[in-house]
Amino acid sequence: MASREERYDAAQRLKDEGKLAEAVGAMEAVVADHPDFALAFSALAAWCTKLERHDEAIAHARRVCDLEPRDPFSYTTLSVACVRAGRIQDAEDALARSRALQGP
Repeated sequence: MASREERYDAAQRLKDEGKLAEAVGAMEAVVADHPDFALAFSALAAWCTKLERHDEAIAHARRVCDLEPRDPFSYTTLSVACVRAGRIQDAEDALARSRALQGP
C-alpha cells in the first residue's frame, strides 16, 4: 500500500491536471485513513473553497486548526475559507488568532 505522502502526491497530481473534484475525492480517502494529516486537510480546505463547497472547506480548515493549533497558517487557512463562504466575523476571528500566534 502507498504511503500517505505518496497518496497525497497522487491527489496533488490530479489537481495539477485540472481534475479538482477527483483530487478532492482522492485526498478525502487519504484523510479517512490518516485523520491526523494536517497538510492533507489544508489542501482539502483550499480545494473545496475553489469548488465552492464552503461548508466542507470550513470543516477541513477547522480540522487543520485542531491538529496544528499553534501554527498561525492554520488559522489563516480557516480565515480564507470563511471569507469565501461569506462568514466575515468567523474570518476575522480566525485572522485575529493567526496574528496573535505570530506575536509582536
